[in-house]
Amino acid sequence: MEIKDKIKEKIGIIGGGQLGKMMILEAKKMGFYVIILDPTKKCPADSIADEHIIADFDDKAAIRKLASKSDILTYEFEHIGVEVLKDLESEGHKIYPTARSLEIIQNKFHQKNMLSQNNIPVPKFIKVSSIDDIKEAAQKFSYPLMLKSCTGGYDGKGNIVIDSPKDIKKSYQQLGGDNAKLMVEEYIPFKKEISVLACRGLNGEMKVFPIAENVHKDNILYETKVPASIAASLKEKADKLAFEVLEVFTGIGMFCVEMFVTESDDLLINEIAPRPHNSGHYTIEACLTSQFEQHIRAITSLPLGETTLLRPAVMRNILGSGSEGKAKVVGLEAALAVEGVKVHIYNKNIARPGRKMGHLCVLAENRSEAEKRALEASKLIEIKGEI
Repeated sequence: MEIKDKIKEKIGIIGGGQLGKMMILEAKKMGFYVIILDPTKKCPADSIADEHIIADFDDKAAIRKLASKSDILTYEFEHIGVEVLKDLESEGHKIYPTARSLEIIQNKFHQKNMLSQNNIPVPKFIKVSSIDDIKEAAQKFSYPLMLKSCTGGYDGKGNIVIDSPKDIKKSYQQLGGDNAKLMVEEYIPFKKEISVLACRGLNGEMKVFPIAENVHKDNILYETKVPASIAASLKEKADKLAFEVLEVFTGIGMFCVEMFVTESDDLLINEIAPRPHNSGHYTIEACLTSQFEQHIRAITSLPLGETTLLRPAVMRNILGSGSEGKAKVVGLEAALAVEGVKVHIYNKNIARPGRKMGHLCVLAENRSEAEKRALEASKLIEIKGEI
């Protein structure tokens, strides 16, 4: 198919949140028609989508309707029913990343198992079916331990650190006990957490973005700094690992590979996201090609774009504050007055403490200056809930 014909293609996105919205912004620049499926009528992507199917993410009939209207399907998060996607794929529908890769990645135990079987370094882990399994893990790994839900967890939800034997029963029950699918990992006292954003096209072409260094607060991404402050040899090793991950999962589109940098400067894979990622928002302003444009290019078999970092950058999430209620933006003008600041408001109607409501990104001559300005701007803007 010639490039000039591609604008006739229709892209279906499962999910209409901020990631879906940012995908659409890039897709529209290239002339694509975009349809979303999301249960929320006024979700962030609603105002710019060409069509919006209002339905739950596990509504098989609605997903089939989306597929019937689209030439290509993609998704903005992992927690969706994979069986209907596998059926659609077997019927000839194009779904990227593939339903098979999603099926493995959305279960953290299966994800780690796949990586381990392919000699990709991960923390030690075991499957948990009972309290005795956690006790066995403690003997193998020692305390603290990381207890995880195999499915459904995000932004720290579904993870509990077990510090001693007295915490085992409570933690086990808190994550669902005998009725849940759980796993235990050794706790990694990492020096840094980094994100490697990598993309693979339909022809096997792969591109990697400048490595990002992440800071979390209360298990939610708080700040991303680029370039990561790590040795050149470690950057090369991290890029190579990311490419190996894409090969293992036959990944098409954007993947975020989160890694721990240990005290001995080894790398361990923490988690994988088969989609654009919060830690890659800096690419919108700071790179020649954003992660969202790259994803659209990849799934539509267009050539991948250059990922050169234009200037050092710092991204900070703007989380909901105050009470849960109607979202109100305060301090936008003041934040934008800070040199180099760009602000993204997601237009979620309801704000609640800890909810991702927007982000800001600062470009500067060096990372230290970008950090300083990001801190200043983040103190000036707030998105709070009003009752």
